[in-house]
Amino acid sequence: MARPDKAAAVAELTDEFRSSNGAVLTEYRGLTVKQLQELRRSLGENVNYAVAKNTLTKIAAREAGVDGVDDLLNGPTAIAFIKGDPVEVAKGLRDFAKANDKLVIKGGFLEGKALDAAEITKLADLESREVLLARLAGGMKANLSKAAALFQAPLAQAARAVGALQTKVEQEQPTASAPAEDPSATAETEEAPAAAEGSEG
Repeated sequence: MARPDKAAAVAELTDEFRSSNGAVLTEYRGLTVKQLQELRRSLGENVNYAVAKNTLTKIAAREAGVDGVDDLLNGPTAIAFIKGDPVEVAKGLRDFAKANDKLVIKGGFLEGKALDAAEITKLADLESREVLLARLAGGMKANLSKAAALFQAPLAQAARAVGALQTKVEQEQPTASAPAEDPSATAETEEAPAAAEGSEG
C-alpha cells in the first residue's frame, strides 16, 4: 500500500474508532466472501464491519485514544465498529460464530473500556440491558440500590457485573420460599413467581 493510501486508511480507521461507541475485533480466516457479506447484513446498518491491517489499526487506535487493542491484533482482523446497540451486535457476532466456527471473536472495547472475548460473550448474553436489570431488580429486593446503580453504569461495567449479581440473586432466592418434599409442590412453588410476574406486567 502506497504511503498516501496508508495515511488515508489510518485516518478512516481513526474516525471509525472515534465515532463508534464500541467495537468488536474478530478473526475471519477461512470465511468466504459470501459468508462475510451475510455477516455484514446480519449485523445491520448501524455496524461497519471492516477488514483492516493490524499495523494500521494499531496506529489508528493510538490516535483515537483507544487502549487495549494491540494485544488483539494477531492474525487476519476484521472490526465491527458499533454505532447502535452493542448488545445486539455482540449477540449477532456470537450467533454467527456458533454457526460458522471460522469466525473467532478476539475481544474489543466498549465506552472506552477494553473487553476480552469472554466479556463480549457476557455482553451478548445480556439480550437487552433493560430486561436483565428488571429481572435482577425483581430478584434482589434487599439490594435494589445496587440494581439502580447498575442502570446508570456503562454497558462495559454491566457486562462485568452481571456474573456477580446473578450469583447474588441465586444465593438469595432459596431463602424466599420454603423447601418442599413433594416434587409436585416444588413445581407449583417454582411456577408461582412466573405467574406473579406475568400478572404484574
